[in-house]
Amino acid sequence: MTIVRLTTIDGKPVEYRDEIIGQGGMKDVYFSPDRSYVVAFFRDQLDYHGKERLKSIVGTYRDGIYNQNGGDYWQNLFCWPTGIVEKDGRFGVVAPVYQPHFFFSHGSVNDDMLGIKGKEKEGKWFASASNRAKFLATEEKGSWLSHLQICLMISRAVRRLHAAGLAHSDLSYKNVLVDPSTGKACIIDIDGLVVPGKYPPDVVGTPDFIAPEVIATQHLDKSDPNRKLPSALTDRHALAVLIYMYLFYRHPLRGGKVHDPDATRDEELTMGAKALFIEHPTDASNRVRADHLGKFQLPWGDPARIPHTISGPLLTELFRKAFVDGLHHPQDRPTPSEWENALVRTMDLIQPCSAKCEMGWYVFDNTTAPRCPCCGTPYHGQLPVLNLYSSRHAGAYQADNHRVMVWDGQSLFPWHVNRRVFPNEHLTSDQRKRVGYFQRHQGEWFLVNEGMPQMHDVTKKQDVPIGGNVKLTDGAQFLLSREEGGRLIHVQLVNG
Repeated sequence: MTIVRLTTIDGKPVEYRDEIIGQGGMKDVYFSPDRSYVVAFFRDQLDYHGKERLKSIVGTYRDGIYNQNGGDYWQNLFCWPTGIVEKDGRFGVVAPVYQPHFFFSHGSVNDDMLGIKGKEKEGKWFASASNRAKFLATEEKGSWLSHLQICLMISRAVRRLHAAGLAHSDLSYKNVLVDPSTGKACIIDIDGLVVPGKYPPDVVGTPDFIAPEVIATQHLDKSDPNRKLPSALTDRHALAVLIYMYLFYRHPLRGGKVHDPDATRDEELTMGAKALFIEHPTDASNRVRADHLGKFQLPWGDPARIPHTISGPLLTELFRKAFVDGLHHPQDRPTPSEWENALVRTMDLIQPCSAKCEMGWYVFDNTTAPRCPCCGTPYHGQLPVLNLYSSRHAGAYQADNHRVMVWDGQSLFPWHVNRRVFPNEHLTSDQRKRVGYFQRHQGEWFLVNEGMPQMHDVTKKQDVPIGGNVKLTDGAQFLLSREEGGRLIHVQLVNG
């Protein structure tokens, strides 16, 4: 095998094996000899703006993300190009190889009938009810909790791009690798990022994820001020669609309504000017026709059986903002930061399904008789619900609109102890460690203090030392920290 040796435009040596190992829509990809990185050459010539865009992405913007406080965190969430090469007039980028967990280790069912073992975990396999049911090995599917974690990772990554003044422009399950078995995600195809006002988008996006305003105005000339092109606002739409599809395995706009007898025109209207949420609260004209669904699409393909409201009150509100308020009003769409905050708090509302069904976990629905929405198994026994309050000034505590559901082995972390701590890239190593956990013993619930030196039992008016524990009783109150922003928890016991 011939080894080609080059130098990046900033003088670093690069080698690759002269054998194409993959072809995307725009690039041919080659492995380095040790397979630690790839070199991807653009098939078409880049114009001046294309070259300058690449230089900015690999240089200024990469430095701005990776060389800041918390920069190491992003190594796992982006596959960011590290260098630019040129050979025979063709430009290319050097990028790290995807991490091993983003390749199928089990493949598809029936002895890998689709031949996907060892291939990249493109998101389309996990965002479709029929794909999951018909093709994927159980080991590859993950749980509903891991899908929430994937959505959190994607939201966090898009939030960081937007904070840097960038837009992805083509967010879709083709450009996001996911691993439901670990809850990890990685955004790829970074070399096409949009710099608003400087470097316009190369593409309008991927079908299913293109914002309605882009489709509705695509017939206009690019220079027409009424033409809508990909931006951070269209990223918000694509992000909402991704989250919806990873949680419910169906598309939020593909219902039963037919707008035009011509299939092409109908598609343009369905995803563009006439786009309508399939679960719109007052307009039922685009409801999914359950009798049109195949057996592999059920139950997830039918919103009447598994509505988006199973995601809990926080995400339900954002889906309404994304697909009702903001569907045709881009400024009203939830930001990546809003999704990030809601997902973090929603993961505090989950309960494991006692039947250990495919879903595995579900969000507490604020009722006195919680049950798994997938398999219908009810919760049995007492369920402790912790309502969080925090200090705003000396001795005064206000509700944080934040609850924690307790399950055996559930942990408390520093962001539960103090509202000023938020789980993101800025956490220190100490802030990532749990400080307490819950345990069920002989039918009763206990909180064990592992790392909260100021913990105090308000009801009994006594401190709780590290290593000590308290019993969770209805109405009990525990102060976790006396510092500014410190949390007070109020216990409710729900009888399932």
